[in-house]
Amino acid sequence: MNSIFDAAHACLRAATPDDKLALTFATADAFAFGELAIDDSALPPEPIRMPGRPERPKLVPSRELPKRGFGTDAGRAAFIHAIAHIEFNAIDLAWDEVYRFRGMPPQFYADWVGVANDEARHFAMLRTRLNDYGYDYGDFDAHNGLWEMAEKTAHSGLERMALVPRVLEARGLDVTPAMIVKLRQLGDDTTADILDVILREEVSHVAAGSHWFRWYCEREGADPEPTFRRLLADYGRGVLHGPFNLDARSAAGFSDEELAALQAQAALDQAVRG
Repeated sequence: MNSIFDAAHACLRAATPDDKLALTFATADAFAFGELAIDDSALPPEPIRMPGRPERPKLVPSRELPKRGFGTDAGRAAFIHAIAHIEFNAIDLAWDEVYRFRGMPPQFYADWVGVANDEARHFAMLRTRLNDYGYDYGDFDAHNGLWEMAEKTAHSGLERMALVPRVLEARGLDVTPAMIVKLRQLGDDTTADILDVILREEVSHVAAGSHWFRWYCEREGADPEPTFRRLLADYGRGVLHGPFNLDARSAAGFSDEELAALQAQAALDQAVRG
């Protein structure tokens, strides 16, 4: 029986979208059928590095990405590409969580293998929709913010669970409903339907982050609410923007105190930015 850690590492190193999707789907199936072991004798994880990526898209600072409206086909395609890029990063983030954090309960690995499989399916749907507009993944520039946070939190499963699923990825819960409304107003029900699926499933992904964040806190004897506030203050500056989808975040495992902390930190960041 092969190791889920080796399989996750292979998924991380896959460089092309086709290879990463194929390996992700095959690995998720193999894990579901009990063909991959959670091998305590596996080699320890390598130091974190960039996962396998295609030559394009070109990665640039987020401030250098042009703002495009939905009103033209090119603008719509650029928007779809941006969401697809987030989902492509999310595949690697889930596999890194499987590969990097050892000695966890079996359900931890089951949760993040399932997330990787979902994110790959999301990316595939968005890529197909991008093809409908005559473009492919890589045709627009993108940024690397999600993976940069993975690098910052590679030393700590607690910090990874707090800051990647519950801060960066949860941003999709806040902004996606308005995107869906705008797309339907423009008559693009096909893209809106894809985002409906993604929004519904991302709630469960963020909920997994909430669950394992609290699991880590309990193991380490840390109080979740003040720990989350501290991590927001240390790492969340510049990445928090309201308004927040409080209902979706509550469904994803945020406590009332954590929601208040998010709003307070976002307001402080806004005041600092002026």
